[in-house]
Amino acid sequence: MLSGRGRGPLQVVQRRSQDLRFQVGRLLSESQLKGALDAKKRREIYQRCIQLKREIDENRRALKNLNKGDELAPVGSYNQRKEDEENILEKLTKQLQELAVTISKENVTPEEKVQAISQTEEVEDSEEIDDDDDDNNDSDAAAAAADGGGGDDDNDDDDDDDSEDEESEEEEEEEEVEEDDDSNDEQPINNEYIAVGDFVAQQAGDLTFKKDEVLLILKKKPDGWWVAKNIHGTKGLVPKTYLEPCVKEKEEQEYSEGESEDDVEVVDETAHGTEIKPRTDSHWSAIRKAITESNTIDVLTAMGAIPTGFRPSTLHQLLEEGNRFQASYFLQPELSPSQLAFKDMIWDSENGTIKPRPSRVSLILTLWSCKMIPLPGVSLQVLSRHVRLCLFDGSKVLSNIHTVRATWQPKQPKTWTFSPRVTGILPCLLDGDCFIRSSSSSPELGILFEVGISYVRNSTDEKGELSCGWVFLKLFDTNGIPVPPKTYELYLNGGTPYEKGIEVDPSFSRRAAGSVFQQMMTLRKQPQLLVKLRSLNRRSRSILSLLPETLIGSMSYVQLLVFYREILGDVLLKDRISLQNADLISSPILSTFPKLMEQPDLMDVLRIAWTEKESTFKRSEKKDREFLKSMFILVYHDCIYPLLHSTLLPPSRWADEETEATRWKVSYDFLKQNQENSNALHALLSPEGIHEPFDISEQAYDFLGEARKNVD
Repeated sequence: MLSGRGRGPLQVVQRRSQDLRFQVGRLLSESQLKGALDAKKRREIYQRCIQLKREIDENRRALKNLNKGDELAPVGSYNQRKEDEENILEKLTKQLQELAVTISKENVTPEEKVQAISQTEEVEDSEEIDDDDDDNNDSDAAAAAADGGGGDDDNDDDDDDDSEDEESEEEEEEEEVEEDDDSNDEQPINNEYIAVGDFVAQQAGDLTFKKDEVLLILKKKPDGWWVAKNIHGTKGLVPKTYLEPCVKEKEEQEYSEGESEDDVEVVDETAHGTEIKPRTDSHWSAIRKAITESNTIDVLTAMGAIPTGFRPSTLHQLLEEGNRFQASYFLQPELSPSQLAFKDMIWDSENGTIKPRPSRVSLILTLWSCKMIPLPGVSLQVLSRHVRLCLFDGSKVLSNIHTVRATWQPKQPKTWTFSPRVTGILPCLLDGDCFIRSSSSSPELGILFEVGISYVRNSTDEKGELSCGWVFLKLFDTNGIPVPPKTYELYLNGGTPYEKGIEVDPSFSRRAAGSVFQQMMTLRKQPQLLVKLRSLNRRSRSILSLLPETLIGSMSYVQLLVFYREILGDVLLKDRISLQNADLISSPILSTFPKLMEQPDLMDVLRIAWTEKESTFKRSEKKDREFLKSMFILVYHDCIYPLLHSTLLPPSRWADEETEATRWKVSYDFLKQNQENSNALHALLSPEGIHEPFDISEQAYDFLGEARKNVD
């Protein structure tokens, strides 16, 4: 899974986890034939369960002792990656426990259970075992007797008697639940469960509980919602995925002795294919929110729904953390280290506008296509195919994260294409022509591409983001010379940008042996991304030099960004009372324009409206920058400002086809009304046009609050 050279402590644990997953999977496959296995084979499987459980515990202890400072190289999202590994180990433990219980209920004798456990007890903490014995003298003795741990000669008869008693007790419990009788104070020990997370009741009849709270299970319903009672006697429905059996439970006692209190295994009875029946109310949604994205990926991989090289999208997760990696952040002016002036915005008094700012990297990138992208299984519905890109130095993201959506044909689902030079009503989200600007001096500077999909699971309606592969294109060679402008055929890597040596789909390994011809054929089957780096002509260079020194965006709206920066320069550098004045500035366009960067459909509305308006100008007017800026402000106030605060426009939702269609219809109808009435005044005064309550933030531009702080 990971490279053997220079492997850090976390990578060692991950490699060991991968090996354990393989061993557990192989053991589960063998157990599927348990009905035809003899007693010797069953004993062997049971002993291997205990042995693997011990190895998993050892790996978990090693994981808990890891420290980020011990790594050989920087590791991104270190704590999250440790948590992901912990979830994987917990899942493996749960699977082994369920298999051990299943095998032990057959022909494995109590003596054989004790013998198997004794082979691993030497590595367990004896103090924890002694503590358990002291705390649970009577209950443990009874459980040990039932499991064959006592000294009686007629253990088999005792087991039969105990199982009959348990069945009769469960029947009595079910009757008590149906009659809603609260007088049942004494319950079997094996019906006590501990909560592994907080749960808030979603509707009447649910039981709210906190993490580490002990609940008494009165009835286990097949739909995954159990009837429980808390220590106050309150009853209600609880989701079983939030619960884990208490360590006193008889079936768990066979192999959980010696485990620390930190070992939490979430019980999930779906491990062997038993599906929980979905509910039609809000509970199922609440359960889905409790499942981590990494656990979901493990499930999808195990089902064969996605290749093993797919991962949760790293760049999408960064975008969800706030505006730090959004274009609206990098569009704002940057303050100098002294915080008393602007670093990237200087006034040119000779030309009456802001000075052009050259940057170390200034180029145009064209996305051509993606080829041989593996298809997800039929259990997933793909909502969006796209490429996310950003500037990267091998360890951290240095720019905004720009997204370009791909198109595809049903006859060639593994081939994605992009639309260079978007014009007319084509959305800028499809524009494969991107400008790249960066002032970073890092010798490792390059472009990180992440090919991904947005999906929804058909069975649960759960949505998510997957990376189908990534690739890093360095922009400078070892001598610091820029790479040549040409078309690059980039082969995708699996895993995350912080993992090395992982293939997207190992079934088509690029390290295939054989003749040169066979190797060439193998490479043709590898997922790849085709991009072209283009050098700038004089006009493009002059336009891009007016933008921030670090920014990635679509070429289809670059002129709109230039207008915004020029207006920003006028307000901050030319028209301000004094350079020391830091009062709020009344300017709707400055306070709201950055929001368009995260709503590309509204950027399309502005682009279309401006193109139509510009077509009416005379040649002399098109050369007058002051005239063009004033007209741009009027167009913005007419078509964008009212839409931003219209209640008819639903909030933007990524990869939601219904929402996107509704937003485009509302925007198109609004543009049409403006054309018919020459401006937006009619739409604003119409009783049908309902707008959000006015907020001062629509008008007030706080450049000190919005400006980026330079900390270099």
